[in-house]
Amino acid sequence: MPSPRAPATTDRAMGLLPWLVAVAFFMQSLDTTILNTAVPAIAGAMHVTPLNVKSVLASYTLSLAVFIPISGWMADRFGTRRVFAAAIGLFTLGSVLCGLSTRIEVLVACRVLQGMGGAMMMPVGRLTLARTYDKADLVRVMSFVAVPSLVGPMIGPIAGGLLVTYVDWRAVFYVNVPVGLLGLYFVGRYLPDYREDKTHPLDVAGLVLFGGGIALLSYVLEVFGDHSLDTASVAMLAAFSAVLLAGYGLRAARTAFPLLNLGLFRRRTFRAAVSGGFFTRLGLGGIPFLFPLLYQVGLGFTPIQSGLLVLPQAIASMGMKTLMPSILARLGYRTVLVGNTIVVGLMIMSFATVGIDTPLWRIVLQAFILGFFTSMQYTSMNTLVYADVEGRDTSAASTIAATGQQLAISFGVAGAALVASLFVPADRHGDASAIVHGVQQAFLVLGLMTVASSVVFLELRPEDGAGLSQHASPHDRGEH
Repeated sequence: MPSPRAPATTDRAMGLLPWLVAVAFFMQSLDTTILNTAVPAIAGAMHVTPLNVKSVLASYTLSLAVFIPISGWMADRFGTRRVFAAAIGLFTLGSVLCGLSTRIEVLVACRVLQGMGGAMMMPVGRLTLARTYDKADLVRVMSFVAVPSLVGPMIGPIAGGLLVTYVDWRAVFYVNVPVGLLGLYFVGRYLPDYREDKTHPLDVAGLVLFGGGIALLSYVLEVFGDHSLDTASVAMLAAFSAVLLAGYGLRAARTAFPLLNLGLFRRRTFRAAVSGGFFTRLGLGGIPFLFPLLYQVGLGFTPIQSGLLVLPQAIASMGMKTLMPSILARLGYRTVLVGNTIVVGLMIMSFATVGIDTPLWRIVLQAFILGFFTSMQYTSMNTLVYADVEGRDTSAASTIAATGQQLAISFGVAGAALVASLFVPADRHGDASAIVHGVQQAFLVLGLMTVASSVVFLELRPEDGAGLSQHASPHDRGEH
């Protein structure tokens, strides 16, 4: 096992390490949120409809879901310094190539490359911190590096609006380049290099089965929405995807070192947190994609105004963090998750009433309330994952939770675009009133899905997660 503190980890390096990891997290968080505002501009430049840009967003989160499971193995095998540097390098290179893209297909491929880097960046960064700091300091450090994932959603939409308006949509990718280059320099100089003397074999077959299954399923959602394949072909692809995923399930049960340890789902709190979180995020995951379509294409707001309309949601989300420990301690996880999931679903559905004549103050108020309850939802689900997980299983539990989160977000974007496109005729994808109608229907469907997902949390007991209630905020990773 590696030592808790590498010989090369000087006091100066330990002081800079949290900042280095935080900057890397901020770069990734900013990229995820800054792009949403640029969706209409990218659609215009690529000569496609805004609904077709969903693949640019979904491909990144799908790439995260595929490659997050191997990040821990990569770090153990090749060392945290080399893998973290490779992650930043891939992410930066992908950003440059995204900015140079002239076709939507090329842009999607470059986003996959970005996702490969991002998939290793967060898990390996957290792993390095966990191996560098004592447990007494780890909560403080982890809380510090989680801040960028809260700040990114606040400034990302506004920064995206400014760049699209006064520079160019390509600039939303180029802003990562100087940060990435500086990150590479400091990683090589200060990041500790932990690695295992012996590593178990990588589950390559499991990676192929799992990655192929979810990638194919995501593709099915996309082409089904575009109506580019007949129903029989779509059904065959969906069936093949199910076979691949079922094959992975069988393999995971029989191999000593599976890609994802599905045995953790036998624990009630873990099962409820991950499965309930997955279905809840299917509804929430499509919201960042729908808002720019509604605000810019449907209601005619500028990219800057669109970014400002998202800001109340991020402010409420950040402010909610301070209240969560006391709320969970008073009400308990079961009550919070069942009730709050229903409220979140109803708030999503409330945006189906937003149209041309809706007062601006009401849109802002709805966004603020949605952000408040969404923050409560994420914090509760993210912390419940660790309620009954032993220390030795924490890494595996975190990997499964992160993979499920990214999968749900990817499918949520694809599903939101699919529902919207079903209600928008192909010849009216540029029509404002048609887009408003389609997005409104998508909000209704996503809200109903979210309300229905509350059923999963009913299997919790009132006492579940009681030991975590006082420590909810530090454990929250800020996923969206």
